Amino acid sequence: MDLNSALPSHASVVVIGGGVMGCSTLYHLAKEGVGDAILLERNKLTSGTTWHSAAQVRALRSSRNLTELIRYSVSLYAALEEETEQSTGWINKGSLSIATSEDRLVHIRRQEALAKLFGLRATSISPGEAKERWPVMNAEDVLGAVWSPDDGRVSPSDLCAALVKGAKARGAKVFEDTSVTGILTRDGKVAGVETPHGTIRCDAIALCSGLWSRKVAAMAGAAVPLWPCEHFYLLTKPVEGVSGNLPTLSDHDSHLYIRDDSGGLLVGCFEPLGKAIDPEQLGEDFAFQLLPEDWDHFEPMMLNALHRLPVLETAEVKTLLNGPESFTPDGAFLLGETAETRGLFLGCGMNSVGVATGGGAGMALAKTIAHGRSPFDLHEADPKRFADCFNDVAALANRVPEVLGKHFEITYPGRQWASSRNLRHLPLHTRWQDARAHFGQVYGWERPLYFGKATEPTMTFGRPDWFDAVGQEVMAAHQGAALFDLSSFGKIEVEGRDAERFLERLCANRMARPPGRAIYTALLNSEGGMESDLTAVRLAADHYRLYIGTTAVRRDMAWLRHHLDGEQVALRDSSEDYAVLGLMGPEAARIAEQAGAAELAALPYFRAGSAEMAGVPIFAVRLSYVGEAGWEITCKAADAERVYDALASFGAQPAGLFAQTAMRIEKRFLAYGHDLDTDISPLQAGLDFAIDWDSDFIGREALKHQRDAGEACRIVTVSLDHPEAVPHGGEPVVFDGEMVGMTTSAAFGYRVGRPLAIADLRRAEARTEGAAVEVDIAGRRWPARVTCRAAFDPEGQRMRTLPARAA
Repeated sequence: MDLNSALPSHASVVVIGGGVMGCSTLYHLAKEGVGDAILLERNKLTSGTTWHSAAQVRALRSSRNLTELIRYSVSLYAALEEETEQSTGWINKGSLSIATSEDRLVHIRRQEALAKLFGLRATSISPGEAKERWPVMNAEDVLGAVWSPDDGRVSPSDLCAALVKGAKARGAKVFEDTSVTGILTRDGKVAGVETPHGTIRCDAIALCSGLWSRKVAAMAGAAVPLWPCEHFYLLTKPVEGVSGNLPTLSDHDSHLYIRDDSGGLLVGCFEPLGKAIDPEQLGEDFAFQLLPEDWDHFEPMMLNALHRLPVLETAEVKTLLNGPESFTPDGAFLLGETAETRGLFLGCGMNSVGVATGGGAGMALAKTIAHGRSPFDLHEADPKRFADCFNDVAALANRVPEVLGKHFEITYPGRQWASSRNLRHLPLHTRWQDARAHFGQVYGWERPLYFGKATEPTMTFGRPDWFDAVGQEVMAAHQGAALFDLSSFGKIEVEGRDAERFLERLCANRMARPPGRAIYTALLNSEGGMESDLTAVRLAADHYRLYIGTTAVRRDMAWLRHHLDGEQVALRDSSEDYAVLGLMGPEAARIAEQAGAAELAALPYFRAGSAEMAGVPIFAVRLSYVGEAGWEITCKAADAERVYDALASFGAQPAGLFAQTAMRIEKRFLAYGHDLDTDISPLQAGLDFAIDWDSDFIGREALKHQRDAGEACRIVTVSLDHPEAVPHGGEPVVFDGEMVGMTTSAAFGYRVGRPLAIADLRRAEARTEGAAVEVDIAGRRWPARVTCRAAFDPEGQRMRTLPARAA
């Protein structure tokens, strides 16, 4: 307990968990003016995981905003010492990433390019220069390296002490030895916390209790998909040749990270397949204990370490440390409000980056709680991104060992998870198996990526194994007719007498249209950022069906539910009730007619109607996401095979997600989570046609301000000159020698015969038609041209197509 006070009866926010995430969140809540915030820790601060962290702080991450969190951490950790007069143990000695394979060299050079785009210092250096920075390293097989001078490390216990000192100085309080025994809710919202020392009424909870977060969240009826793994690192006594502080050495081809430690060495690993552990085995009193050493499991990593560091052969071992760390099914942490319980915010599942990310993540979580939204888009960390199937213990325990192993894996484009598969099957799964589909997992669904190749593809940064197969599918849609399985898209029924009024308030486009109309629109936040984009179909005066992105179901349902304001509206997730097939191509009308639905040909674009196909009722909308005329056909899930068999019998060919992606990029159609997020508005994305300025919707005032300020579209198509270039998305775009933005989606454009990318460019001159730019792919700059139009847009094409949609 806090020695200076008793447990309060009320606190605006209760932070649960005294690790780095909890301490950082408390500190930042106090900075945001939430002076009555308190932190409850069941044992002592840093117990559980934080205390034994290797505490590396490497800034670069896969996106600008995730990188920004760690950049903030770096600045915070350095500044805290001056603010609180409490050392954080911050040591800025940089980091060194080495490559011993050609693909790893490409990987770290792609990282170097991104670092420069994000404003981080990073430089390619030779093996000899790498050896100079790490003299005891064996560099004989090193092909190259990247030096990042701004990285460092910190003392986790000292850091938490400084954060708590700063929080207390602003009025916050900390109560150790205070476990949470229950969470009170009222009408689906947090109302209080129960402890052995009394009940605390509160408005919000920040759940930062590490590997115990899943159990605590269940007290409030919320699902938290995380599970712990054992994590190993070796500590030695002082070693000859190691003096002072060295950079962190990343030998990811060997699955190792290495640094000095009190004159000796710390050698940690993320082995190819980790060891999951049931939290119940740890016991209620697990705090500063460690798990048993497991030399048999560590031996392959030890052999790798002996190769990289020959001095280990004679080094004296202190210990093989083994401590639990929590992981999520996709390797990204959880930050934000839960879908199930309002006021319950998560800051957990840190996947071994808790100390590095904790400063920035605590800041972002505090701002989310205090102001209703994060300081910038963090959709990668949204707790609502997982389907229910990933809260299953078996699925988690099978997945997280692979998650740990992928921590240092080369991030090849198109790589898929091997574990916890076949959790959800689309209605046509058997048909796709018969067609030799290669599946990828999206929101738990097994979704066809491409067809016709039975063998597993070889991962590469170059032209992929599936290149020709995808090209054939694109040409089937372009020259004949193709069937795209869109059944995984979310579907939300909005019903009730106030359905129109409710959606008019939430959606940027005009929703007051007659039944039978399809409407492309966006859900915006108060700043005008895009929370989601969707296609709504009005089925009746009191009934709309929203077709949304596959991974957006829980997020969009929560957004709609939380914004109900007395309207007589019922919301229902009908995603699994229906199958959706996209019939696309010049032969689509003939095939639809032969299948018994000739009346579809009379539907104007963005109109919907009912028909019968293969003897079963269907509902079709005239639109396309691939730039070929056709319909999206909805039927009952149980009827999907009959509809598919009829369409296939008349010549429609199956096409997968990779073909759809290539075609939508050719048409400059945008995808949420790639080209769109909460940091961009419809105006900035070129989607102003989907704004009804006469409606009074959330975000309208922010959009008006942007419009009046002359805000322009930032999104362009980039056409690369050389067919052999292979962009994947996430590459810097260079204009006039300056990095001015990055590609957000990329693919080969089969209908135009060259590589293409959609890019977000921040400099106006670079967005002019025909501007000459370069795309930096792993350090090589490929010439390209900018167009503000679609790369594929046949002259005279009359169809109106869907401009944006989450895949």
